[in-house]
Amino acid sequence: MSIPRTILAEGTLGDLDLRCVAGTVPAGLTGEVFISTSEPETAGAHAFFGDGMMVRLSLQPGTHGADGDRWAWRVRKLDTASARLRAARPDAFESGVLGTMSPFGFSNAANTAPLPWGDRLFATWDAGRPVEVDPVTMATLGEVGHRDDWDPTMDLPVLPMVNSTAHPVIDPERDCLWTVSFNPMAGGLSLVRWSGDGCRVDRWPVRDGVIPQSVHTITQTRDWLLVADCAFRVDPAELFGGERTMTTLPDEPVYLIRKDDVAATPPGQEIPATVVRVGPEVMHYYAVYDDAEGITVLFEHTPEQDLAMTLRPGDLDALGRPVDPALVGMYTHPMSPSRTSLLRFDPASGTVTERATICAPDRYWATQLSAMDWSREGQAAPTVHHVLTSGFHPEVVTQRALALYGDRVDPASLPAEEVPPTLVTLDRADLSPLRDWSFAPGDYPSSPCFVPADPGAGASRYAGSSPGGHEGWLVVPVLNDDGFRVEVFDAADVSRGPEAVLAASGGRTVPFLIHSAWMPRAVPAPTDVERLRFADELDDGRLSALPDDLAEVARGVADDLTAAGR
Repeated sequence: MSIPRTILAEGTLGDLDLRCVAGTVPAGLTGEVFISTSEPETAGAHAFFGDGMMVRLSLQPGTHGADGDRWAWRVRKLDTASARLRAARPDAFESGVLGTMSPFGFSNAANTAPLPWGDRLFATWDAGRPVEVDPVTMATLGEVGHRDDWDPTMDLPVLPMVNSTAHPVIDPERDCLWTVSFNPMAGGLSLVRWSGDGCRVDRWPVRDGVIPQSVHTITQTRDWLLVADCAFRVDPAELFGGERTMTTLPDEPVYLIRKDDVAATPPGQEIPATVVRVGPEVMHYYAVYDDAEGITVLFEHTPEQDLAMTLRPGDLDALGRPVDPALVGMYTHPMSPSRTSLLRFDPASGTVTERATICAPDRYWATQLSAMDWSREGQAAPTVHHVLTSGFHPEVVTQRALALYGDRVDPASLPAEEVPPTLVTLDRADLSPLRDWSFAPGDYPSSPCFVPADPGAGASRYAGSSPGGHEGWLVVPVLNDDGFRVEVFDAADVSRGPEAVLAASGGRTVPFLIHSAWMPRAVPAPTDVERLRFADELDDGRLSALPDDLAEVARGVADDLTAAGR
């Protein structure tokens, strides 16, 4: 087994017409799967730092320009102001340990997760504002919220650094978007709300809110918002060209914020929060929306997985072998087995209780991504949770990382053999594994997506006739140097293997993919909402901080975007 050598290859993200090469595509499989990822050509020092790309896989054959027996895989680079400025002056941009900097400011990569909101679509990133994308043309429509409302970490001339989260949530009852803004230098945390219309967002500082590392996820119940510190940590030594000396923190604060407190507080004023601590470290977590019997959250822990550490030239892997140059820039994979837990929070007492946990190092190693029923009904009463583990691969664990984590990881405890990637379905009540499927050597599955059976049969268009995640399909892209494919699994029994396999002709490959999301249909973005224009944030005072030639480039980009209605 091995990580595909094409996982970071340039020039591999393009349109494809996929054909069914095995099995039969289920007749009820409908809608559109969107996938966010990072452009390899502009990624630089870290695979996660490339300009945003959006993929749309239509689950109806013969659509979006594909022949009647082909499935359209369509890819577009997001035409953000950051991407336009880089295209105009690539010499001014430099990739570093935080992202891509330039005299203009900090690029918003918008490359991590697609976020549906009804028929609208947004692309997100941890260090930038959400970006709206047209689901049909995949044209970029603009960033969410004026820069001044977000309290940027660095108020740079043209492109401010806005630290947020790649996983905002849409409130189904209040019809708004909830996200955060935080300053990793000062640690301050704010809650952000956007109505979906207009150029402004509302922001509330969280009283005594401190984020030691980062915020990758925000989750919600009917009455509460939960924000946890996540295990991506910036090391100041690295910022100045030194070696990394900091590890991720083994536990983190979780802030519980009552939505009614937010509603009763004018924007700009502090809101209270209850804080508890959980561990080990975490990236993704998902609350049960129905909180009538308490706040229950599923945490996908990532112990000893340092996403900020990448493979570098000259690194040795876990077995002492030189790291393959094709993998330079990939993040360090986990050095400890995965763990998933169900936690119950009590805001009144400030306590947290573990209700269930699963850790099976011989079977499930390296929680990567997961899939669930994102309908309102599915979030209120989830039945299963589908988790994709990427397995243990010594070639993406370095001796440098093992030495840094020497007090937390014993190299002798690592698996003697590679652990294959596995798709596992967990019972949401007690996390017991119900079914699983292991992938073949050379496979690197990614971005699983749940598609409900009978969409629209529930109370909402996103819900099937039996919501919760157990009735429908899992669409899983699989990277392999011999050719890219998409596998379709029955969500009720993944152990039967894929029901259908779609593949590109000629052994075409694609690079790594990040998060995915399903929409029941793709229709044009609404035209009757007010959106922020890039020119709205420019003024002579800000542009005067730039050299004359770069100021002229910024004015030109603003003029071009204004002419395009952006």
